[in-house]
Amino acid sequence: MAEKSVPTQKRLVLLSGRSHPELAESVANELGIDLSPTLAYDFANGEIFIRFRESVRGTDAFVLQSHTTPINKWIMEQLIMIDALKRASAKRITVIVPFYGYARQDKKHRGREPISARLMADLFKAAGADRLMTVDLHTSQIQGFFDGPVDHLFALPLLAAHVASRVSTDEITVVSPDAGRVRVAERWTDVLGAPLAIIHKRRDPDVPNQVRVFEVVGDVKDRVCVVVDDMIDTGGTIVKAAETLFENGAKDVIVAATHGILSDPAKERLQQSRISEVVVTDTLPITEDHLFDKLTILSIAPILAKAINEVFTDGSVTSMFEPATADEASSH
Repeated sequence: MAEKSVPTQKRLVLLSGRSHPELAESVANELGIDLSPTLAYDFANGEIFIRFRESVRGTDAFVLQSHTTPINKWIMEQLIMIDALKRASAKRITVIVPFYGYARQDKKHRGREPISARLMADLFKAAGADRLMTVDLHTSQIQGFFDGPVDHLFALPLLAAHVASRVSTDEITVVSPDAGRVRVAERWTDVLGAPLAIIHKRRDPDVPNQVRVFEVVGDVKDRVCVVVDDMIDTGGTIVKAAETLFENGAKDVIVAATHGILSDPAKERLQQSRISEVVVTDTLPITEDHLFDKLTILSIAPILAKAINEVFTDGSVTSMFEPATADEASSH
């Protein structure tokens, strides 16, 4: 009589590239596990070498890497890690990109342009990724670029709870800095129970990062305006939005964004503006020289850890983001 085979127990491993080790450690702590030890170094010519120091055969592997500066290096490192996992017989490989590189290049604005966000998804798939996990994509359509499950996480509950703890929701008007962010801003209005205003603007197509702000649609007079966006890069858009709001009678302006890219001269622009607080998460590492008095950084690690656990236990990631109320937001 043949022996019964004993089913092997599922094993979760969390691996981190070198771009944002602090976040990876925080996620591991939230999960109550250790990061899987990895050897990683650069050759003299810039090529990257990766080797995992323990077996990953049959594991549910999660590879965390945030696409920060130098962005192309860290994307390549993550791709190499995925390839190494596939060749080492990991059972399932989930790519975690808290900030998805090239997300702003999600469509062709004019002829002879790439769709780099799609290329990124294709590269992950070609390397061997089974699943993708990310936070606040620049546009939701990027989920359709990856041929496999995508867990799209949101920092809204975290950011909204912080804002609601500082300001009475009766005083708040949520502001979308442009037409493209309206849907995100509407989710904020649902959570905070606050009215919505929109800033109508137009970019100069020939000058990157230059924005011309026009007018405010909605009532912001004597209100605390919370400008919400997915990212802050050079800060130009946000500062001009704040100036427009103050010109229209706003009492105060708070900025809340998921990804603090904070490319120069964002620090100086934001610190010298009339904005009272800039709230971001740590999806990207923010170095000492980019910190400033008005900046508040919230940890995204609990949300990432909960999502990892839901995926590992075949639970529901979607249930983490069921609509909350203003009361729930302010009670956190």
